[in-house]
Amino acid sequence: MNVKRRIIFHVDMDAFYASVEESLNPDYRGKPLIVGADPKGGKGRGVVLTANYEARKFGIHSGMPISKAYKLCPDGIYVRPRFDKYHEFSQRTIEIIRKYSRKIQRVSIDEAYVDVTNVVGDFQEAEKLARKMQSEIWKKLGITCSIGIGPNKLVAKMASSMNKPNKVTVVEPDKVREFLHPLPVEKMYGIGPKTAERLRELGIETVGDLANFDAVKLAEVFGKNMAYYFIMLANGQDYSEVKEEARKSIGREITFEEDADSIEEILKELSSIVDDLIRKVKEEQLTFRTITVKLRYSNFETHTKSKTFNSIALDPKKVLKKVEELFFTIYNGGQKLRLIGVRFSNLIDLSSQRTLLEFI
Repeated sequence: MNVKRRIIFHVDMDAFYASVEESLNPDYRGKPLIVGADPKGGKGRGVVLTANYEARKFGIHSGMPISKAYKLCPDGIYVRPRFDKYHEFSQRTIEIIRKYSRKIQRVSIDEAYVDVTNVVGDFQEAEKLARKMQSEIWKKLGITCSIGIGPNKLVAKMASSMNKPNKVTVVEPDKVREFLHPLPVEKMYGIGPKTAERLRELGIETVGDLANFDAVKLAEVFGKNMAYYFIMLANGQDYSEVKEEARKSIGREITFEEDADSIEEILKELSSIVDDLIRKVKEEQLTFRTITVKLRYSNFETHTKSKTFNSIALDPKKVLKKVEELFFTIYNGGQKLRLIGVRFSNLIDLSSQRTLLEFI
């Protein structure tokens, strides 16, 4: 029995927070941009959350004290993080990826594994698909990502980190050892600095050295289980599956560029959100029973309101009417809004439940 070789993507957003800020303010592009604490002229406290690639040329990196970053690059652009925006862009990125494969495992706000084994025929097709995905993310969101392609999650993860930003790196099964073995041992995913230091004390400098090291001697230092794990890593072996989580909801939020109190403007945005969400649930052959509306005032006070229905016709006008009714039950017209959002939950997969087709 022939087992089909897996083809896995690791999609890693490039300097994600900074990339989102550049998308929202294109004047930042090409200039050193640091997202994190307020430097306060070099006397600020706190750290760098991320820096774009122009800022990294000055030696700035995540986790660095903001005061040190300011000393290295006093003329850089320093912005405070806007996590609501980052979560919005993250969700929209996943929505784009989901068009290419439903088998997605999101591991953080800015990275995900995607199993495309049943979507493409070989690694050449996979590379074309990855570039198409990259292009759509850039076109729709104005942010870039690097994609590693390999026969498993480990190799895909390593590949995505090799060529950044905005690159696609393919490692086919017969090239795994050639790809991994020349790398310094500390570059191996799953091996931290302290472990790398102990491995170097044994004379293990590269991933290849680790792959060929005496397993008995390695077990004497790290124990049998850890020694076995290290050798598997070094040989690019990883049998873990892309853990596709059941879709619980689909939603979208928007943050106003300027706090809004115009009912006309707010309802226009709600209409746009509903149209977008209805299109997405139809694309994915889903329907839903619960609608949740969310709003956040300029003082960051946040309110939500949900309602569950026996059935919902996937008609944008009818759904919008329900959304507006929920919105007006929680909106205080005397305050300005910073954010609004809509979420559909209690999802039902129409592709496997033919009797529900009347909801379309």
